[in-house]
Amino acid sequence: MTKCVIIPAFIEGELKELFKGFENEYVICADGGYKKAFDAGIRPDLIIGDFDSYGGDLPSDIPIERLPVEKDDTDTGRSVAFAIEEGFTDITILGGIGGRFDHTMANVQTLAGACDKGINIRMISDGNEITVVKNGTIVVKERPGWKLGVFSLSETATGIDLEDVYYSLKNAALTRLFPLGVSNEFLPGKDAKITVKDGMLLVVVSKD
Repeated sequence: MTKCVIIPAFIEGELKELFKGFENEYVICADGGYKKAFDAGIRPDLIIGDFDSYGGDLPSDIPIERLPVEKDDTDTGRSVAFAIEEGFTDITILGGIGGRFDHTMANVQTLAGACDKGINIRMISDGNEITVVKNGTIVVKERPGWKLGVFSLSETATGIDLEDVYYSLKNAALTRLFPLGVSNEFLPGKDAKITVKDGMLLVVVSKD
């Protein structure tokens, strides 16, 4: 098994719907994510957290990694780190977008850190999907009516090609100080192809 799904405390949308297609993956609940999973009828393989966002009963038959309240990482970040330590190379966070903005930013940085280690990682919510690509190419499936945003997480990312989108780029550069890549659009019947030769990009697919 190489795929892992993480359920955090904050989820935008219905977890039952978001979880479809992930039933056979290793499931980690981060802190209050356990309550979300329990309510949705999802049984995790592991629960990680300091339990500041969940004060209810915990199961006796599921492994639990208890974290100190005062720590240098988030519960979701530790869940991602655990997954990487255990050899998972494809990680999906179901939620983690919205709510407290500092937590959303922490999750984006967690994605970047995992991508830097060669991990395929993404966050999915009801209206957004976020992933990261470094020195490579990804293909984003067409979603009619959704917007596509591409942002540099590097000081400057170069050799960028945006293909089969309304606003294309060829061998371009993006910086983290200007949002040139916001609000792009899919072309009808086309999947978007995004390439960066040197640097790291944040790729966001969103619906209004």
